This record gives sequence, C-alpha cells and structure tokens, in this order.
Amino acid sequence: MTDARLRRGRGSLAFGFFVQGVTFALLVTRIPAIQDRYGISDALLPAFLAAVPILAGVASVVTEKVVARVGPAVVLRWSQPFVLLALLAVGAGTELWQAAVALGFFGLAVGALDASMNMLGVSLQRAYGRSIMLGFHASYSLGGIVGASLAWVGAHWHLSLFTSYLPVVAVLLPLALAGSRWYVAGGDGPVPEESTEKGSGAVAFTLLLPLCLVMTFAYIGDSTVANWSAKYLQDVLHGSEELATVPYNAYMVTTLLGRAVGDFGVRRLGAAAVVRGGAVLAALGFGLVAAAPGAWAGIASFTLLGLGLSVLVPQTFAAAGRLFPGNSDAAVARLNVFNYVGFLIGSPLVGALGDAWSYRGAMLVPMVLVLVTVVYATSFGSRGARYGGGHERPRTVDVG
Repeated sequence: MTDARLRRGRGSLAFGFFVQGVTFALLVTRIPAIQDRYGISDALLPAFLAAVPILAGVASVVTEKVVARVGPAVVLRWSQPFVLLALLAVGAGTELWQAAVALGFFGLAVGALDASMNMLGVSLQRAYGRSIMLGFHASYSLGGIVGASLAWVGAHWHLSLFTSYLPVVAVLLPLALAGSRWYVAGGDGPVPEESTEKGSGAVAFTLLLPLCLVMTFAYIGDSTVANWSAKYLQDVLHGSEELATVPYNAYMVTTLLGRAVGDFGVRRLGAAAVVRGGAVLAALGFGLVAAAPGAWAGIASFTLLGLGLSVLVPQTFAAAGRLFPGNSDAAVARLNVFNYVGFLIGSPLVGALGDAWSYRGAMLVPMVLVLVTVVYATSFGSRGARYGGGHERPRTVDVG
C-alpha cells in the first residue's frame, strides 16, 4: 500500500507541475498582447513584471510557516486553482488597475504553489532514494510547451486573451483539484551520504548561500527568456507577433528533453558535473541569442539555451533537500525566494539595459551570470554522492 500510494503521489504531483507549466506559459508568451490590451507602456512594463516575483517571494516566506502547520500538500491543493483563476482574471479586465490586481493575485498564489510543489518533490525524491526531481520539472516543461502552443493558436487566430484562457482554465482547474486527492509527502527516507549533522537540522544560511546564488542566476536566465523572448524576437529580430510565441515554445522543448534525461545523467555522472555542463551550454546559448542575425537564428539560440538551463533549478532544489534532510521544507521555501529574486533582478535589468543601451547587449548579462554557476557546482555534491545509496524502492509515506 505504501509503495502504491507513493507512486500515485508522484503521478499527481507530476500533473501539478504540468498544469503550472501550461498556466505560466500562457501568461508570459502573451505579454505583448497583455501590454496592448491594457495600454502598458514599455517604461511601465518592467514594473508590472517585477511586481509578480516580489509578491511571490512574500508568499513563499509565508508558505514556510503555513506548511509547518498543515503540510505542503494542503497548500498546493488550494494554491493551484487560485493561480488558474488569476490567469483568467488577467485576460478578463480592460483597465490598468485590473491588470495590476490580477497580476498581484497571480504572484501571491504562484509563490505558495512553487514552494509547496517543490517541497513535495524533494520529500518524494528522498523517499525513493534516487534522483526523480528532474522528472517533475520535465512535466512542467511539457506543460510549458502545451501552453506556448495554445498561445500561438490564440495569436494566430487573433483570439482575445479571455477567449484563449477560458477553455484552458475550465479543463485544468477541475482536473487539478481531482488529482490533488493523491498528493503525499515522502517520509524521512535515507539520509544522503554528503549530509552533515549540522546540515540535517536547522537551516544555516551560510550553507544554503551557494545554492541561493545558483538559483538566482538560473532564474535571471529563465526570466529573460520568459519575459523578453517574445518581445526580443518581435522588436529586435523583426519577427511577426505569431512567430514571437515560438522562442519560448522552442526553449521549453529542449528544457523538456534536458530534464527527461537529466535524472539519468545525475545518477551516472553526479549532480555537480551535470550542473557544470548545463551552465556552460546556457551561457553559449545567450551569446548566440545576442549575436543572432534574424528571427530563426534567434529561435535556434533560445532552443540551445533551454537545454543548458533545464538542469539548474531542479538540481538546486534537490541539493537543498540533501543538505538539510531534517528540515527540507524550510530549506526549499527559503531557496524558492531566490527564484523570485532572480525574476525580480532579471526582468527589470534586461528591460532597463535594453532601453538605455540595446537588447542585444542586455542578453550578455545573464550569459555571464549563468556561467558563474560553474564556480558553485561543488555545492551539488560529488559524483559518488547517492540518493540514499541508490535504492529503487520507495520508503515510508507521510500523508500531507
């Protein structure tokens, strides 16, 4: 019964990641359309984009306290429907203040969702005793592909945002609520070999700091693609509005491929080697984006970029769980804040540099920062480090 329940919990959590991938892609790939609908100026757009991660970071901090009382499964069960409803609200309004309220609501809900979702993923990985975290994020990438494809359909047929979003929310919201019945959190599981007595209890920020920096740099890169790829292709590389939805979709395709094989790579080569390789590949992708002569070259560069960035975030969450196996929920919640720090820095920074200098030059900033991740790769453990000795059978379960 325990093994079956963990497998159902793993499947339902993967579906939760998928739903969030669809939702987020539908938001970010239609940023030009949102900007046009509400009359948001180029100067004001970075402030709107920055408000979402600020509120999400606040919600992630609060989630750490709430989870200590009710568990991450309960938080995830109710935050995901609110994220979907917030997406629908973004497409329903006409006034600038309505956009601000809807995006603020989206930010608060997504902060609780991201934190609780990754808490469950880390605990299940510990229970399984092997790397499975990249698989959850692969589901997110698959959802991103579906969402970006639906966004392309909306742009191609000139559908309103509300018309594009309503069928998706109507289908996914009840399915997400139904799937949440099987959310579970893994039990204590085996303690990884590289964990120390100091790291297994209270979360020491000095130990967590290298992972926080990696998370920040990775999300500066990811936010650059999410928030600026469509605008970059349309305004800098002179692609059409329809073609502008393609870079994020292509990025998510290679992100999916990288995450689909990433767990196998971690088991064979170790997390540190996989993170190093991903950082170098991502930096190369950003360099090619900056030098792209046209729209299709830009799409190809974003595609390569996705393959490199794909492994960084899941492995950072997994490393936090290994470092603090006795308090992984708190470690994940605090680390998740730097997800939004990356978004908070990345979106306005690229926008400000793009306006003041050039968007091509702005792409070099995430390139350098992602490359710095190579320095911190040792924080992810040695090749010999194992997830509980590499056992394949799941451990105990703690119902959330």
